[in-house]
Amino acid sequence: MMMTYLAMASAAKFPQAQFPKSRNVPSNFVTNDCILKRQPFLFPPFSWKSRQRFVCLLSKCCSNSNVIELDDEGHDVVEMTSFSDNGLYSEELGVGVRAVHMACLLCQRLQNDLVLKRNEHVSSKDDNSPVTIADWSVQATVSWVLSEAFGSDNVSIVAEEDVQVLSKSSATGLLEAVVKTVNTCLAEAPQFGLKAPGSALGPKEVLEAIGRCNSTGGDTGRFWVLDPVDGTLGFVRGDQYAVALALIEDGEVVLGVLGCPNYPMRKELLNYHNGSSPPSDTGDKGCVMYARRGIHRSWMQPLLRGEERFVWPNSARQIQVSPIDDPELATFCEPVEKANSSHSFTAGLAHSVGLRNKPLRVYSMVKYAAIARGDAEIFMKFARAGYKEKIWDHAAAVVIIEEAGGLVTDAGGHRLDFSKGIYLEGLDRGIIACAGSKLHETLITAVDASWNSSSL
Repeated sequence: MMMTYLAMASAAKFPQAQFPKSRNVPSNFVTNDCILKRQPFLFPPFSWKSRQRFVCLLSKCCSNSNVIELDDEGHDVVEMTSFSDNGLYSEELGVGVRAVHMACLLCQRLQNDLVLKRNEHVSSKDDNSPVTIADWSVQATVSWVLSEAFGSDNVSIVAEEDVQVLSKSSATGLLEAVVKTVNTCLAEAPQFGLKAPGSALGPKEVLEAIGRCNSTGGDTGRFWVLDPVDGTLGFVRGDQYAVALALIEDGEVVLGVLGCPNYPMRKELLNYHNGSSPPSDTGDKGCVMYARRGIHRSWMQPLLRGEERFVWPNSARQIQVSPIDDPELATFCEPVEKANSSHSFTAGLAHSVGLRNKPLRVYSMVKYAAIARGDAEIFMKFARAGYKEKIWDHAAAVVIIEEAGGLVTDAGGHRLDFSKGIYLEGLDRGIIACAGSKLHETLITAVDASWNSSSL
């Protein structure tokens, strides 16, 4: 049985309420001199979706309150407070989360349509990797939302896609489809508390929004990093993919938002070794994870359903990495495609440290999401010679894992450097993400012992 408490801000100087010892009391509860009302709202065994609706309604009725949800033993199960304070980057995070939510819903609609129509409106880049309507539509949508919120002169974006293909005379039909998709998505902006365009965007405005994402990054100033559809192969095949948005300031990732439209809210819906998409009719499919540097918490929200309106914090609950530190009990993730990762080396490495569970091979940054949420403990990627990692494939997820208690480094144990442009320059051999330091140290040692005998 779940219990929802109201923590009411009080004008009088009440002592801080007594929370269960296992809880980490949010800082805004301390600074606002809050008192905990001891009368709980007792939940019957509602589904997650039903609880979400109830808590959203409760939040509206108690606009000056923080709503907290505990299990029957007072443990940290769901915390409905989030970044509602006025801390550094809180406004950017709020807009970023909403923009990614909108993009995820856009992608869900397009993926369902794409699976039915097969490869219609799927093009190829110079490296033969696929790009779809979703890639350009998400990039245009997020670019427009950020520019509208903060001013186009104040927004610099590093993103994966450009306008070269869409600008060709032969791509008229493709551009029309992108424009239609963008306008459909932006029309839903008020549902998320964002401003919609005064009139529908035309092809020129959509191309400008996509082309505006032309920053090359660097070690000074502020810029956003966007991967509109990470794991396009997974998207095309009806599998996992992600929408990733990060904000970098002076070379440091300060916030990250990771939308996973096909990733289930509940771990028990995961199928670890045969793809990880839940049944299509489940109401628990799709989530958005996010974190802000220095808060030491990461969060997850469910995607909206139907005509629901986004009410911050949208039933957010705190996520944490797994406490498992025994390699025999750990699950590790690796990319599905062999083109940019050596499965043979990671398999040998896994065997050498005692990993016995079958690997979770999944498209996109959903691998990182699995680590951040405690569904897996290890992600390893060792690219073949000549492959260069791009910052948009990692930035958003790294800060989410770190704030959830995990570690992400290269194979030499160094933090990833996002200050060198669009690539992760100076990367030592590969990338290792772990739930804890013990597993991390074990893997780093194993890489050193095995590297010289590898063909990478």
